[in-house]
Amino acid sequence: MSKSQRSPRKKGPQKGTGGHGRKALEGKGPTPKAEDRSWHVAGKRKSARERFEAAAQKGRRPEPPRHRKPSSAKDDSELVTGRNSVLEALRTKTPATTLILAARLEMDERVKEILSIANKRGLPVLEVMRPELDRLSGHDAVHQGVALKVPPYQYAHPIELLEQIVDRQQTPLLVALDGVTDPRNLGAIIRSAAAFGAQGVIVPQRRSVGVTASAWKTSAGAAARVPVAMATNLTTTLKELKSQGVFVIGLDGDGDVPLHELELAEGPLVIVVGSEGKGLSRLVAETCDAIVSIPISSATESLNAGIAASVTLYEVAKRRAR
Repeated sequence: MSKSQRSPRKKGPQKGTGGHGRKALEGKGPTPKAEDRSWHVAGKRKSARERFEAAAQKGRRPEPPRHRKPSSAKDDSELVTGRNSVLEALRTKTPATTLILAARLEMDERVKEILSIANKRGLPVLEVMRPELDRLSGHDAVHQGVALKVPPYQYAHPIELLEQIVDRQQTPLLVALDGVTDPRNLGAIIRSAAAFGAQGVIVPQRRSVGVTASAWKTSAGAAARVPVAMATNLTTTLKELKSQGVFVIGLDGDGDVPLHELELAEGPLVIVVGSEGKGLSRLVAETCDAIVSIPISSATESLNAGIAASVTLYEVAKRRAR
């Protein structure tokens, strides 16, 4: 039989192939759930949960898996440096997180008392090499081998500060800073305020120095005893204080009232100290009840903010003592 006479082969399933087709139609069964697939995120989460529960039954409870975002919080802590400043801060129970000492530190009575107070308060003590303490405190700081890490300063509210003074039945005496940017001047003013009976210092929120480590250092620990309030707007705050019956005087070399002729010293008083270069701003000067000058030698151009505040506070304290 020739090839042309053979019957053509039929298409479709041939004998013995039916089982193959049926198996193909059945497929691989139902699709497993996501949590039953070990490679799937849900499956990995289920596996971790099962391990966590199994460990809990054995008395070991590990931390459950979680995603952690990198912390972006800035450490705003300040370092109070120097033996006198640290000791004063600890004596007045200033909040602190760590006491830092230089290795092989020479012990004196102040350091012994510092360690004694720190141990009683359960304050962590960290010993570092002196170069490391130099780096932490800044190369310009004289730390004397001792530093205290304190949280950011908590400012009072000016009006609330006044109310607290009145509640104690004291005659208010406050110092307000207008544009003072040198932290050493702020520290000196806080120290003078503590020495001459002032109950607080007011700093504006803008264009002014805050209570930094340098201010702490210069205040010799007085910043732990004299509260510092922050005013959102100094002019507005001074007007509010005036409405409460407080007299406001500003210090200026060209003032109309010499300090020794000041008649407002015995009443509620706010002394406003201007910036080192520009003095009082126009709006603040217009708000003051009087502009007071400190008589000085003609050979001296002016006094810096810290000294001017100190001289004025002394004169007020002397008049009140009479």
